[in-house]
Amino acid sequence: MHIQRKAKVLVVDGEPNILMSLEFLMRKSGYEVFIARDGAEALQLVHEQRPNVLVLDAMMPEADGYKVCRLIKANPDLKQTRVIFLSAKNKESDIEKGYAAGADLYLTKPFSTKELVKRIQEFLP
Repeated sequence: MHIQRKAKVLVVDGEPNILMSLEFLMRKSGYEVFIARDGAEALQLVHEQRPNVLVLDAMMPEADGYKVCRLIKANPDLKQTRVIFLSAKNKESDIEKGYAAGADLYLTKPFSTKELVKRIQEFLP
């Protein structure tokens, strides 16, 4: 019997309420969830857990989301990790900066949880 492994999602946000609600949403959607509160913690967890998808805020302490995304996409062992920015930074220049850093998707806050879950599912094998 083949046991299907749960897809891993790492949620990174400096705002505790958003972190908690996203963690709950991802668990409810059937994912194995990891959370980080800043860029440094996010990078450590990406190396340790190898998530399939990273949901990342742009504005964080200890390395912003753009830097975290660039570092992940530059690493041959991690570049298959799909990165979704979820950010209140919604100017065209912010969005372009996210895609230039290597984001697979850039969603702005406030966001639709249904849309986020749908887009994560699209990224999974």
